[in-house]
Parts: sequence; C-alpha cells; structure tokens
Amino acid sequence: MNRNPVLPTLTLPTEPKALRSIDLLVSQTYAGHGFLALDDLPRVALEAAARSAGDGFEWAVKTYFDGLAGGEPRLKMNLSLKGQMHLICQRCMQPCLVQIEESRQFVFFANEALADAFPIEDDALEPLVASSQFDLLGTIEDEVLLSLPLIPKHPEGACEAASLGAGADDILNQGETLKKPDNPFNILKNMKKKD
Repeated sequence: MNRNPVLPTLTLPTEPKALRSIDLLVSQTYAGHGFLALDDLPRVALEAAARSAGDGFEWAVKTYFDGLAGGEPRLKMNLSLKGQMHLICQRCMQPCLVQIEESRQFVFFANEALADAFPIEDDALEPLVASSQFDLLGTIEDEVLLSLPLIPKHPEGACEAASLGAGADDILNQGETLKKPDNPFNILKNMKKKD
C-alpha cells in the first residue's frame, strides 16, 4: 500500500493579501510564483534608501510531503527569492543597488515546542509552525530582511568615498606632511634629563 498518495496541488494566488492566510493543515500541496513590490513588503520598504521601478522581489514557493523512514510524512516548503532594492552605501552614504538571490527550505511542525526542539545543526532546513492561517507573505518578508547585507556598499571604487580618498592621497603626495605628535615617553625622558 502506498503511504504517500498523490495529493492535489493548489496554485497560490499572487495577490499579497491572499498570501497572508494559507491553510497548511489540509491534505494538499501548494505551488506558485509572483512579484512583490516594496509597497507589498512594508518592513522591507523601511530599509529602502530610494525606489526605482524595478525594485522588488520575485518569489516561487512549492510545498510537498517528504516521507520519513518509519514515520509520518512531513510537510516541507521550498522558497526562492530574486530581486533588488536600494540601500545606503556605508562608504559614501548614497543609495546603492543591492541584488538578492536566495533559496531556502523549511520544515513544518504542529506546534512551537516541536519547532524549537528541531536540531539547530541542521542548517539546510528551517523549522516553522504549520497553521490553518499561515502567513506566507510575512515569511517571504522575513527572508528578504535576513538576506540583506549587514554593511551594504557599492562595488570597490564605484562610490564617491573612493574619489574622496584619492583626493586626500593627492594632497599628501604634493609634499604636505602632517606633524606626528610627540611620543609621551620621549617627553618624560627629556623632563628627567633636565632635573
């Protein structure tokens, strides 16, 4: 007897509001893809330094049941993200384009205690709690935020800070020297000699 029957696959809606409540407790799987603009992701939008027409993220989701040896099949989800947004460059403090491409895999549990007990060493799977009103949009937004660089920067030599740094080097090369402060131990040594 087949323990893993073929389940119907429901196509996910692309409307952001509809992604806020997905029933993961029914015996079916989901698949879908779409595009989310920054306005659809309010927490991500707060991080944006500027906006352009192409800013936002394409997403693709597929859920499936993975049979475990001697156990019940467990619901898993693959999530792929690809997109761009503008963040503040930490060199020149001007907007810079950041591109993101990520794939994540999740495993669902019946409650928070089981999800918390999932071994942290298994970094290929992230535990989540399945519910009849699972917030897929919130999960997508969380993953975008986790994918943003901690210190966004333009590519090396591409921002204004690089040209400002070159100007400072030019001044030093023109013969201007900065006076080094006196060594405090030399000052003490000279004071002792005077006594």
